[in-house]
Amino acid sequence: MTDTPATPTRSGFIALIGAPNAGKSTLVNQLVGAKVSIVSHKVQTTRALVRGIDTVGVTQLVFTDTPGVFAPKRRLDRAMVTTAWSGARDADIVLVLIDARKGVREDEERILEALANIRQPKWLILNKVDTIDPPKLLELAKELNERAEFAETFMISALNGSGCKDLVNKLAEVVPEGPWYYPEDQISDLPMRQLAAEITREKLYLRLHQELPYASTVETEKWEERKDGSVRIEQVIYVERDSQKKIVLGHKGETIKAIGQLARKEIGEILEQPVHLFLFVKVRENWGNDPERYREMGLDFSSE
Repeated sequence: MTDTPATPTRSGFIALIGAPNAGKSTLVNQLVGAKVSIVSHKVQTTRALVRGIDTVGVTQLVFTDTPGVFAPKRRLDRAMVTTAWSGARDADIVLVLIDARKGVREDEERILEALANIRQPKWLILNKVDTIDPPKLLELAKELNERAEFAETFMISALNGSGCKDLVNKLAEVVPEGPWYYPEDQISDLPMRQLAAEITREKLYLRLHQELPYASTVETEKWEERKDGSVRIEQVIYVERDSQKKIVLGHKGETIKAIGQLARKEIGEILEQPVHLFLFVKVRENWGNDPERYREMGLDFSSE
């Protein structure tokens, strides 16, 4: 008597490409079913490639959240846009995310033009479809399919999950047979130290969306597992000027205390253990041109 052959496993990398604030990070979190990528109203929150992993039956889908594509003005901008397209070229399928409410603007035009250089199958994902009238939505979908070669079109809401299950099921059908890249229970390839820093950066942006300039970053400098089951984490928020440091600290330290409370709570929920979080603010002038910071963020300093 012979054993019945096991069903072959399938796996694939799926990259999300879109303009800033198209909803890529929200969609990755929705598809994975857990927080793996930070979200804020501030444009270009995602700086490096963040991978979220969803295992569906015998299929493992690895979603790559990429930085938003826009017209770069600085070295950091160029590094992020280069990283975004690199993520697309390394994927099996590219999901092109368009905010249906905003339609085609300069950034979307730039993306549509660049898609001609991407050989992978491209799927059109119209997001925030609950914010637009159906006739306008269908017209937008028709226009985009006439302008680029999309193998599939999906209409979704990353925020409430509408249409996302159909998208996952279809992806699970078409990715190639092959071994899984990650253990079944893993949901992200981001080291926990880095994820904790990203969570604090999210809270920083949420709290200081208007006041804090784009040039700030967070690094986890110490991580100590304690005998009582808790973890002590020390993080540094880097800004470029003393005036920015004062903004982050706030009156009598109230702002940084609030940011720390929010970050500690969410990090603790993810780790499922008590967290002692200590935040420090340091001025590092022109950190946006520091190669070490780029390595910390997983970006290529030499991007042109």
